[in-house]
Amino acid sequence: MTLTILKENNIIYMIERKLLLGDEAVALGAIDAGISGVYAYPGTPSTEITEFIQAHAPEVRSRWCTNEKTAMEAALGMSYAGKRALVCMKHVGMNVAADAFVNSAITGVNGGLVVLAADDPSMHSSQNEQDSRFYGKFAMIPILEPSTQQEAYDMMAYAFQLSEEQKLPVLMRVVTRLAHSRAGVAVGEKKAQNALNPDNERNHWVLLPAIARRQYDALVGKQGGLVASSEKSSFCKTVKAEGKAALGVIACGIAYNYVMENNPGEKHISVLKVSQYPLPEKAIKALAAECSEILVAEDGQPLVEEQVRGLLGSDYKVKGRLTGDLPRTGELTPDNVGAALGVKLEKPYATAQNVVPRPPALCQGCGHRDVYNALNEVAKEYADARIFGDIGCYTLGALPPFRAIDSCVDMGASITMAKGAADAGVHPAIAIIGDSTFTHSGMTGLLDAVNDKANITVVISDNLTTAMTGGQDSAGTSKFEGICLALGVEPEHVHVVVPLPKNMEEITRIIRQELDYKGVSVIIPRRECIQTLGRKLRKKKAEQ
Repeated sequence: MTLTILKENNIIYMIERKLLLGDEAVALGAIDAGISGVYAYPGTPSTEITEFIQAHAPEVRSRWCTNEKTAMEAALGMSYAGKRALVCMKHVGMNVAADAFVNSAITGVNGGLVVLAADDPSMHSSQNEQDSRFYGKFAMIPILEPSTQQEAYDMMAYAFQLSEEQKLPVLMRVVTRLAHSRAGVAVGEKKAQNALNPDNERNHWVLLPAIARRQYDALVGKQGGLVASSEKSSFCKTVKAEGKAALGVIACGIAYNYVMENNPGEKHISVLKVSQYPLPEKAIKALAAECSEILVAEDGQPLVEEQVRGLLGSDYKVKGRLTGDLPRTGELTPDNVGAALGVKLEKPYATAQNVVPRPPALCQGCGHRDVYNALNEVAKEYADARIFGDIGCYTLGALPPFRAIDSCVDMGASITMAKGAADAGVHPAIAIIGDSTFTHSGMTGLLDAVNDKANITVVISDNLTTAMTGGQDSAGTSKFEGICLALGVEPEHVHVVVPLPKNMEEITRIIRQELDYKGVSVIIPRRECIQTLGRKLRKKKAEQ
């Protein structure tokens, strides 16, 4: 933390500055905007937002939710009560929250509601690189996309104000590069939380068809005002070239930094920075009027590029990801943006030729290792055994030395894919799922399997935490046996084992036994994550 002294009109101002991750800037901005609750399921690159709020704002309700849908609904409930709420998730979490998210635009909000989606271009830790801006456009709500950590902080106060003015949720989209990089951020004063003020207008919230139609008409009617808001937003601005520029650039969010890095002195190209949506149409048309062609730089899918083509017509030349001037997939970089701008790039050094790749691996001492050793030992006894995997650090079981997983698609898919494969005749069909993923999206699949008497074996590999994202609380800790029994699994086919080499004989015996059972069985290997255990022991030692 530093204090910057500014003097203006003989008045001295003290400005506090903090070195913050983009996620931390979002979190502090939300705290200072007076939020009463943050609701989230951990997912990289969004996890640090909630963790920062938990560590620095004990007055804010901030327990981890079971999944993104429950998080979105809880945040909507807090908004209903008149208080400000933040809901956080990574981009694929938007798929889980979509039902509540889209309908929240139709109910509208009472207290300010901001949905933070952290996208992951280049898939650093994700299954896809979908662009959450499409969800905002689909729901017809305002979207904010900061280009810097300072904007991420400043946008939070603005987002909540905009949400309450428009009576709509606001989507804020960040990307991994911004979320996980640091910069100095000037912070302001903290705003008090809203008073409790539940909405008494039931006709906004009860989405019976007659009410929903009226509310939807109202949402459509707001679109002109949302465009006007983007037109006058301080987060959208035009940087004009000296003289007439042949090329204009529309730079969205973080891409603005890459464009300006290749535009020294802000002289040779005209740039429209877009960090608020819907698109500022007048500003785009003004840019097109002074330039013969436009390059759209956006870190994600070509959402803006497609819209600009429609806005300007087929005769106007619009370049970007769709034309090949920028890569169709992956992150933007200063280099590939510079190449698209015609900037000659010189490599400062040759690419290293002797770097050996180091793929990720399960930690030494991890209980998942013993689970996979046991599964592999038994599976090799069957010609057609298939192991359906799921999302978590145990997904690394697909890599050497285990090579144990035949599929990994989405949260909870292991159980339902195993069921479908078993329905088709695959035997044995084994599902492996982590504790947090099971409560997130696996329970309903298990209920389907029980109801259909599917011939599958489910392994819930329980390490007592949400390990992949850093060791957050797992919603089902100490409850898994009860959940499985409540869902209808026969008690004699629910087993708890301790995954250790010395217990290998017992574990393999139980696996063989349950693979021979014609029905649903559940095996729960339970041993604490070696990393969280290590942190606990170090903390205990430090306190002595």
